[in-house]
Amino acid sequence: MDGSSYYTPAVAMGAAIAFKGPSLLRGWRDPLLRSVGVLLALAGLVFLFAAPPTIAAVNRVTGVPNVSAPIVYCLLSAYSASCLVLIINWRGGPPEVTRRLSRRWILGYTVVGVALIVLFALGDASEERLRDLDTYYANTPFIREMIVLYLASLTVAGVAMNFMCWRWAIQVQGRLRAGLVIIAFGSLCNIPYSAAKFTAVVARWNGHDLDGLSTNVAPVLASAGAQITAVGFCLPLAWRRVEDSWNTWSAYRRLGPLWRELKPVSVPEERAVRMSWWSPAELQVTQRESDIHDGMLSLYPYFDSEVRSRAYGAAVAAGSSATEAHAEADAAMVTVAVRARAADPEGRVISSAETPDASPSAGATFAHTDGRRDLVRMSDALRHSPVVAAVRGRTGATAGPEHGTRERTAG
Repeated sequence: MDGSSYYTPAVAMGAAIAFKGPSLLRGWRDPLLRSVGVLLALAGLVFLFAAPPTIAAVNRVTGVPNVSAPIVYCLLSAYSASCLVLIINWRGGPPEVTRRLSRRWILGYTVVGVALIVLFALGDASEERLRDLDTYYANTPFIREMIVLYLASLTVAGVAMNFMCWRWAIQVQGRLRAGLVIIAFGSLCNIPYSAAKFTAVVARWNGHDLDGLSTNVAPVLASAGAQITAVGFCLPLAWRRVEDSWNTWSAYRRLGPLWRELKPVSVPEERAVRMSWWSPAELQVTQRESDIHDGMLSLYPYFDSEVRSRAYGAAVAAGSSATEAHAEADAAMVTVAVRARAADPEGRVISSAETPDASPSAGATFAHTDGRRDLVRMSDALRHSPVVAAVRGRTGATAGPEHGTRERTAG
C-alpha cells in the first residue's frame, strides 16, 4: 500500500468529522455522540500516521528513528478502545453500568499504550524501517515484546467487538442490526490482520521469511477493517438522519392542504414571517403549524360541534377507524368554519362570541389533539375524505350573506 491508500481514508474520516462537527459540538455531553466523534478522529489519525510518508516525516522531525511505531501502535490501541466504548454507549443501559464498563476498557487500553511506549524506550530500534519494522525487529529485546503486546491487544478488541455485536444483533431488527453486522464484519478483519502479523513474526523467530504477510497482506486487512467498521457505526446514524429529514419534509408536504384551507383566515401576508427556501425543514414545518394554529384560533367562534358530530358519524358509518373519523370530523368542521368566516366579513359572529354568554364547547373539540400527527391527519382528510368533500360541497352550494350564522344554528 502506498501513501494514497492511507491518506484517502484519512481524508474521508476528516470529512465525516467536518460533516458531523456541528452536531458533535452541540451534543458533546452526550456519551454516544462523544464516542462517535472520538472514533472518527482516531480512525483518521491511524491512517494518517500509518502512511509511510508520514512515518518518515515524524521520524525526521523528532530525530528518533522509528518513533512512529509506538505512536501508530498507541493510536491503534486507542481506536480499539473507542470502538468498544462506542458499542457500550450505543447499546445503553443503566448509566452507572455503562460508565463502569467504558472506564474499564479505557483504563485497560491506556495501560497498553503506556506499556508500548516504555517497551520502545527500553529497546534498541536505531535503524529506520518504514514498512517492515514488525518483522525486522521481531527478535530484538523489548521491541519484540512491544510488537506482541499491540497485536494481542488488537486481537482481544476484535474478539470482544464481535462478541458484543453479534449478541446484540440477534436481539434487534432493521438498520441497527445491519449496522451491527457490518461492524462485526469489520472487526473480524482485526483477527486475520493479527494472524498475518503473528505468522510473519513467528516465522522470523524460527529463521524463516514470511515478511510479505506483514508488509503486504496485513495492511490491506487493517485498512478494510477500519473502513468497514466506520461505515457500520455511521450507517444507522446517517440512516436515521435521512429518515428524520424525510419524515419532516413529508409532514410539511402533507400539512399543505390544511395550511391552504386556513390561509385566508391566517395572519395577513404582510404580517407573516417569511421563511427562506433554505431554512431547516423542521423550522419550516413549525412555521406551517403556527400558521395553521393561528387560522384555527381566528375561526374559534365559527366552530360548530353539530357539524363535527354529524361528520364523525358519517365517517364511522363509511368504515373509518375512530382516529380517522375524528380527523375527518375536525376537518369538516374547519371547512365549514372557513366558509362561515368568509360569509361574515363584518365579524358579527366574532362580536357575539365575545359576549359573556358565548360557549367555548365547539372550540374545545381540539383540546385532545396529538400535536403534529393530528394536524397531518386532518390535512389528509381534507385531501382524501369523501365525508369532508361532501360537507365542502354542501357549504359551497349554500354559501350566502347569512351563511355564517345559519351554519351555526342549523349545523
